[in-house]
Formats: sequence, structure tokens, C-alpha cells
Amino acid sequence: MKVLAIIPAFNEEACIADTVANLTATCPDIDYVVINDGSSDRTEDICREKGLNYVSLPINTGLSSGFKTGMKYARRYGYDAVVQFDADGQHLPEFIPDMAEAMEREKADIVIASRTLAGESPEGARGVGSKFISWLIKVTTGTHISDPTSGMRMYDRDMIEAYATSFDLTPEPDTIALLVRKGAKVIEVPARMQDRQGGTSYLNFANSVRYMLHTSFSILMFQWFR
Repeated sequence: MKVLAIIPAFNEEACIADTVANLTATCPDIDYVVINDGSSDRTEDICREKGLNYVSLPINTGLSSGFKTGMKYARRYGYDAVVQFDADGQHLPEFIPDMAEAMEREKADIVIASRTLAGESPEGARGVGSKFISWLIKVTTGTHISDPTSGMRMYDRDMIEAYATSFDLTPEPDTIALLVRKGAKVIEVPARMQDRQGGTSYLNFANSVRYMLHTSFSILMFQWFR
């Protein structure tokens, strides 16, 4: 498959160069594009200085819009699959080939890199929230997803088309639940992840709680009207 790694980046000057270097060294056959989402730090400068492949948005538009930009890029250049890959170094590129192989073998629409299947479930409030979201998806769709909050996901050509042309699809668990309910085949493969390699995550305790509440409510209510 012709695979593109979409790397959304907002104020990731501490990590972006090493993340791309690790990705290209580990998976030289996989293309990438950094989506610089209106960063106010040196993220764009580093991309330019290092000769990275990147697209810059003029203002910060959020993960969903940045990811959609990457999907439009993938659609324009004819990729067979994309993998969502964090700019902060948490995702490990050595698991991308496993995801691609599983997608081809199982003819899956979406492949999720699962920390849970690898024995590394999220801890604390995030862990509790992740289990609750997993239960909600099971109740509303009949499909068990062990690690619904994993941000490392691979999407096939049909999903690229859907994300590039739809206005309300996001790279979040509630959209995964919606797509499952609409007939998408979602599978998981075991994958380890590591801590953020620099910078600061916006997901502090309060934001984590808000994220979990919003996602849960969307799975329970909003997806039925989409």
C-alpha cells in the first residue's frame, strides 16, 4: 500500500524534528506530511529549516481541521491509506507496518493501535474514561474497541474519501463509533506507546474530564442525528 503519515502539529518545536527523523528512519517507505496548525512557536521555522514536507495553516484551527487537511492531501495525491501520527513522539513508527499488514489481511477500513492489547492501558482518569467510552461504543454499536482513545489510527482509501469530503467527521472516538454503526470495519493491533518527548500536553486533568464527558455525550446522543 501507498501509506501517508499525517502529523498534526501545534506548538511542537521541542519534538517535531526528532519525530519525523524517527519515522523516516524506521519506515523509509512511508511518506509523511506535517500539518502545522497555526503554531505560535518555531514549529514552522523548524519544518522549513529541516526541509520537512509540511503544510501550514494560517491560524490554529484544531486537531479535526488539521487532520482533515491531511486527508485532503492524501486524496489529492492518491494514497491508499493514512496513519494518524502524533508530533510529540508518543507514537512508535515500528508498529505502522503491522497496522498496514492487518488492514490488508482483514480488509479493514480502520486499524487502531491498541495499548490495551499490548498490556499498557492508560492510567488514572484517562484510563477510567477510556474504559467507559469503550463500554459506550460496545453498547451503541455492538463492537468492542479496547483502546478507543488511541490517537494512532490507520484509515483506508474509502475513509480518506469520506474524511476529505465530509464536514463533520473527526479523528475522535465518537466518529469511530458513528463509522462502525454505518458499516465500517474497525480492528485493533497491539502497540506500545511512550510518554510525550517534549513540550506540554493540553490534556491536563480538567481538560481530560471535559474531553471524556463531551465524547461520551456525543456517542450517546449526537451520533444518532448525523
